[in-house]
Amino acid sequence: MSFELRFTSQAETDKRDLERRDPAKHRKVLKTLGLLQSNPRHPGLHTHKYDRFTGPNGEDVFAAYVENRTPAAYRLFFCYGPERRQITVLAITQHP
Repeated sequence: MSFELRFTSQAETDKRDLERRDPAKHRKVLKTLGLLQSNPRHPGLHTHKYDRFTGPNGEDVFAAYVENRTPAAYRLFFCYGPERRQITVLAITQHP
């Protein structure tokens, strides 16, 4: 059961900048996006609710690991929706 991925303008910018700056990390992001699309609860993503902010319409926001046990590890922040079977990627950034 796969999900359609949507990207905010911030997430698109994050992805494009990372591709230019750090191609190896960009490949990790693409792998993470693939796992997220096919199974947001994949154990390797370590998906968890993120309570510091909410989505554009007050949705719960979740974090998924791009990297683990790495200084300044990257994370994907996302929410479900706006439609069924959709995930909106809000940002791709270093762990806050």
